[in-house]
Amino acid sequence: MRARAGAAGAIAAALLLTGCGGAAGNAEADFEADPTGALSGWGFENTDDVGQARLDHAAAQLEGVEITLDQTAFDAQKFTTLAASGSMPDVVQIDRQFVATYAAQGLLMPLDACFAANDVDPQQRWYPQVVQDVTWEDQVWAVPQFYQPPLILTNARVMEEAGVSAEDLDPSDPVGLIDAAEAMTATEGGSISRVGFDPQGVSKAAMWMLSFGGGIVDESGAPTLDRAENVEAAEFLQQLYDAQGGFAEVSSLVDSFDIFGDENPYVTDQVGAAVFDQWYVNVLTPYAEQVEIGAVPLRDQEGEDFTAAGGSSFVIPAGAANPSAACAWALQLTSPEAWQAAAEARATTTEEEPERLGINAGLFTGSPESDTAIRENFASAEGFPGFQGAIDAYYDVAAEGTSLGGSPAGQQIQTELQNAMQSILLGDSSAEDALAAAQEAAQRAYDQVSTE
Repeated sequence: MRARAGAAGAIAAALLLTGCGGAAGNAEADFEADPTGALSGWGFENTDDVGQARLDHAAAQLEGVEITLDQTAFDAQKFTTLAASGSMPDVVQIDRQFVATYAAQGLLMPLDACFAANDVDPQQRWYPQVVQDVTWEDQVWAVPQFYQPPLILTNARVMEEAGVSAEDLDPSDPVGLIDAAEAMTATEGGSISRVGFDPQGVSKAAMWMLSFGGGIVDESGAPTLDRAENVEAAEFLQQLYDAQGGFAEVSSLVDSFDIFGDENPYVTDQVGAAVFDQWYVNVLTPYAEQVEIGAVPLRDQEGEDFTAAGGSSFVIPAGAANPSAACAWALQLTSPEAWQAAAEARATTTEEEPERLGINAGLFTGSPESDTAIRENFASAEGFPGFQGAIDAYYDVAAEGTSLGGSPAGQQIQTELQNAMQSILLGDSSAEDALAAAQEAAQRAYDQVSTE
């Protein structure tokens, strides 16, 4: 499971741009100034057709700006080192879950003045839950991009063989979902040969807790890991893994999956269903003639469709030398026109690369306006109803997303949560005890950064 989470993080990073003290810095920034001069950016690795189209569009709108990009992946240690040395770039691409952490440390500029100077209303341009991801202490600290809603990606062949229907994969009926997972699980020689349902119980733990009515932080960003609803979610996940042979057995098989290759688990029928973000549809596209996928939305305990917000963003460090250009550039990269250019580039790629089989899974931009336009004009999987159903399901659920919440101790909270879930799922500790211990550690971290 850890290997898979790392691989997922790597592909998510590859798809970026693709398929306090901060307030003091802002006081010196003139976001009203015309963007000119040199602009440095960092975190733009592995730019593909979608990313390049957006970069080209933004550059054309800022003709008076000389743009230099460090095309290496974001690194937290490097970020803090650059901040300490006073050699920060003007704009950095980072995961949204870390925005509040760096904002609380005074390393970022709040961007409300940036939006106002460019006549952009964040609540109009992006989904509310996406804006909430980058909001802390009633200020918006980043320009969001992308939105990867997870749902349940199904394997119709395995489901038919096991006598499981889409209606059986309903998280609002935990007992029924556990029974369905058990029915789809297969063993060979005393070991698991097929996972019935992979919930990504460690990496997606916070999402499952939200679906049970809980959450890992409150509105102020303080940790709430030991909430009763979180304990219930963790106990459900433990029961789900136990019904399939146990977390260790399931994780061992999942870690061996050829997730991005010709022997991926949907080709080989090594999985009946799994939680995946939208990007995995793109991975499976070349195998559309070999797989039979479908999609089922996640649901909360009231039976309502549910997903969790996630994605990346652009931040302007407090020490940025050219914040006006950084602001204008980030907004141009996320404008409807930039996404239109990106969608046209992806459509061309789809036509020119026969291995895509004419399937265009669309783009999930973080902006409802752009998502709607791209869905209507570009997203298509003609001749592959399973893929078309999955594409539609991801688009349909996007509006139902919930923010995981931001916190100045966000990184530590996530670390404590994942450590606790490992302990719970392996049976080393009860859900109540493990989450209580995680809460104590996370609270200490939160108290420390909140008082600095």
